[in-house]
Amino acid sequence: MSVATSRFVPFHRALIEKEEVNAVLSVLQSGWLTSGPAVKEFEDVFARFTGAAHALAVNSCTAALHLALVACGIGEGDEVLLPTMTFAATGEVVQYCRARPVLVDSAKEFFHVDPEQIEQAITGRTRAIIPMHYAGYPCEMDAILDIAHRHGLKVIEDAAHSFPASYKGRMIGTLGDITCFSFYATKTITTGEGGMITTENPEYAERMRILSLHGISRDAWKRYTAEGTWRYDILEAGFKYNLTDLQAAIGLAQLAKADDLRSRRGAIAARYSRELASLDAFVCPPEPHDASHAWHLYVVRVDPDSLRIGRDQVIEELKSRGIGSSVHFIPLHLHSLYQKHFGYRKGQFPQAERHFENAISLPIFPGMTDEETDRVLDGLREIATVYRR
Repeated sequence: MSVATSRFVPFHRALIEKEEVNAVLSVLQSGWLTSGPAVKEFEDVFARFTGAAHALAVNSCTAALHLALVACGIGEGDEVLLPTMTFAATGEVVQYCRARPVLVDSAKEFFHVDPEQIEQAITGRTRAIIPMHYAGYPCEMDAILDIAHRHGLKVIEDAAHSFPASYKGRMIGTLGDITCFSFYATKTITTGEGGMITTENPEYAERMRILSLHGISRDAWKRYTAEGTWRYDILEAGFKYNLTDLQAAIGLAQLAKADDLRSRRGAIAARYSRELASLDAFVCPPEPHDASHAWHLYVVRVDPDSLRIGRDQVIEELKSRGIGSSVHFIPLHLHSLYQKHFGYRKGQFPQAERHFENAISLPIFPGMTDEETDRVLDGLREIATVYRR
């Protein structure tokens, strides 16, 4: 039995249709497989979609974040502020630059980094802020940008979850100094693995483009084309961060229907919120008032006052009913690396810990059927009834 027809409801299932298959076949038949014309087209279309002046396709959001930090001049001894409630990549790229990741607690109401805590964490060594748009819901960017402006800091947005989303009428990708997107398999659009960087700054764009392919002079990929040349110049030590045309072909097909994919996720999120509102056992995520939500994740929080079991057991109960789920994320300060090397400890960021301890990411993906959504809702209702406190 195929995954699509299995009784198990997965946490995520990528929606790959004939458009993606045909696009990949076209690239295979072209004979150009690595970075080439499809990547260039993907960058151009993505820039137009977001309204960004410059877009650079790379092989992951991790690579995007790393290049962004390097372009902003982050180096040894610098400090970069970022949420403790984020994925490993957000913090590890700071360490690539031999800088110090300075963790910041979540807001009381939701998983986003707290702007007040950002300001309190600033020191004379602080050089940049990496806000992370958790689940696809944009952070309080006005407050964060104001703090950055007053303290002379760069803002690099971790937008791994937030395509396509907007904040007060502006697309994510046009607000901070640099914005980094993810096209990992579970993301709102996918290239399997991949990422995109957007910026309004042409100098940042040029440097990141050069650094993304071994530090070789601009348009190095054209050396194998009729208009290219075998001569090139290595300008500085760079990285192997380029996206391939095979991946870009999938990305172009996904990008063409990005609004439809987001609408489907939004419809599932709306149904979850509507039908779970009557259950005291689960707290639904807030709806943004001045932003559009990408709905990469739909995260409910278990109410410990309403259930006799905790989050971990709820996940096992869902699994026993054939329903997949996940947790986003284990805060960085709870991991061995951050405790051993940076001195962080459990209890230091109480809001993030409180959110984490109760969080469950429910299945939400464009190809999710009504029957699968019913299964998730029925499972949650049954758990809420059986284990009611």
